[in-house]
Amino acid sequence: MYKKILVPVDGSDASRVGLEEALKLANGLQAKVCLVHGVNEMFMPAVNFSGMYVDDFIKSLRESGNAILEDAKARARKVGVEPEAVLVEAFGKRASDLIIQQAKEWQADLIVMGTHGRRGVRRIALGSDAEHVLREATVPVLLVRSGAASE
Repeated sequence: MYKKILVPVDGSDASRVGLEEALKLANGLQAKVCLVHGVNEMFMPAVNFSGMYVDDFIKSLRESGNAILEDAKARARKVGVEPEAVLVEAFGKRASDLIIQQAKEWQADLIVMGTHGRRGVRRIALGSDAEHVLREATVPVLLVRSGAASE
């Protein structure tokens, strides 16, 4: 069965739901877990930085990503799973590409991720990393819908 489960985390409710499901599986299967969070340094929001330097902004993205990973590790440890954690830098890539790449590098045999379950224009406008992972991954993918799907 599954021995290495990759879990993308981004701090959203959807990723927390995916993490919870992955931890249940990991406990039941005695599987290893790798948490992954992507920092996209090329993503610059259309906001006024009010004197914030780009280097400071990138540093804050990394710090935020590490905080998300630490929270996910604490949740895993609380249920008896000692996870690995990886912060990857995107350099303009889609989050889904990072997830697929990390799954290959870590030799995961399952990816478990939360999804918002958006439909229609919202899905088109926001894209779907979960759908892209599902289509492109070379290992099974378990998508777990969050409560946001009913919006």
